[in-house]
Amino acid sequence: MPFTLTPYLDDSPALLASLPNQLWWYDIRLSMFNPRQIYTLLLWLLLPYVFFHLLWRARKQREYLQHIDERFGRYSAHSDKPIIWLHTVSVGETRAAVNLVQRLRENYPHHQLLLTHTTPTGRAASEQLYGGDVLRVYLPYDYPFAVRRFLQHFRPRIGVLMETEIWFNLIYSCHTMQIPLLLLNARLSEKSAARYARYPNLTRLGLNELSAISAQSEVDAARIIGLGANNVSVMGNLKFDIQPPLAMLELGAQLRTQFGKDRKIFLLASTRAGEEILLLSMLKQVDIPHLLTVIVPRHPQRFDDVADMLTQQGIRFQRKSENAPIASDTQVILGDSMGEMFAYYAACDLTFIGGSLLPFGGQNLIEACAVGKPVFIGPHTYNFAQASQLAVECGAAVRIQNSTDLAQSLQNLLAHPDQLTKIGQAGLHFVRTHRGATEQALRHITYFLDDHFQ
Repeated sequence: MPFTLTPYLDDSPALLASLPNQLWWYDIRLSMFNPRQIYTLLLWLLLPYVFFHLLWRARKQREYLQHIDERFGRYSAHSDKPIIWLHTVSVGETRAAVNLVQRLRENYPHHQLLLTHTTPTGRAASEQLYGGDVLRVYLPYDYPFAVRRFLQHFRPRIGVLMETEIWFNLIYSCHTMQIPLLLLNARLSEKSAARYARYPNLTRLGLNELSAISAQSEVDAARIIGLGANNVSVMGNLKFDIQPPLAMLELGAQLRTQFGKDRKIFLLASTRAGEEILLLSMLKQVDIPHLLTVIVPRHPQRFDDVADMLTQQGIRFQRKSENAPIASDTQVILGDSMGEMFAYYAACDLTFIGGSLLPFGGQNLIEACAVGKPVFIGPHTYNFAQASQLAVECGAAVRIQNSTDLAQSLQNLLAHPDQLTKIGQAGLHFVRTHRGATEQALRHITYFLDDHFQ
């Protein structure tokens, strides 16, 4: 979770992280001033960029121009019930919270669940997963006036930030309004920890104004403690608790029939910009009769870009959204649908997890393992470091170093079905042995909702 002056804009903070370094006054030591005031001042100076950013993102995803008022703390949604608030930034966090949301609805039927998001894709995932069972809005940008409006409007009994969210004005406002705010399922890469360490006073203050922090692993906890937090525990990773939805498994079986039961299906899951061209070139190096490759880009706004790339490469492809019979000479299926990743996993023989061939930090490999499918991952998995390392160590995943390595491994594994089965079974065991984070999260939430404030 790299420190940026605008960490709340979207799910690409690396782009924004470099912006402050262009400003000559950015090297002023925050320790000489009230760190939160300096942080807020810099946010105000960047306000024009916020609007430019929304317009820029809206070029390919018009949803960025919707609900702009919510991003500044103005809402029409409301509830007369006491509110439990969960912040799930984008798709990954929203899907990881499925079991937790279900348990909270069971345990607190007289409360209203409020889910906040930062990206349109996260909001769309919430609509698909939860429908009208929850309220959903955008969390406001981290301006004091906006977060105060948000908190005063909804008056949550408790707030839960998921994974990597440290927003200093939001934390401060919850602290002063005596709203318990927890950081759960927390993860912190070595690179992000180093960035936060550049601002020790601000970071330490924010972390210790949180009511509780529970990390995914001992390593994550140690990094957070190293930044000055003193209320840190370890809960495991909520992503291990996710169960493949029956509807998605049934859809996966339908897709397998549609793709062709006699064909080998290779899934390129959650690919990022720059990876597809490398992976398509890799496929030209393998000699696997009737291989069908399914490409599912990480971001829906890139579906058309990938389609153009396939056309330029002269590759015979079909879009999944067309729902047309798959021709025998089709080489690639473009998975241009939202919320169906479990179905794609269920339909394939093996998968490569994108975001890891180039230095994007990787994506979640646990869902593929939960369906019992062999997994390839690249060298760049720092966003899921512990899960990736454990999966490789227990034989649930194969780490490749480059596209040539992937071509060789793909060729070898598809020639040995017994090895595919062995890796898939290891994945199922890997997921089962690491479940339990949902119960830990519930204990934290229950303490503040029931025990501590009775």
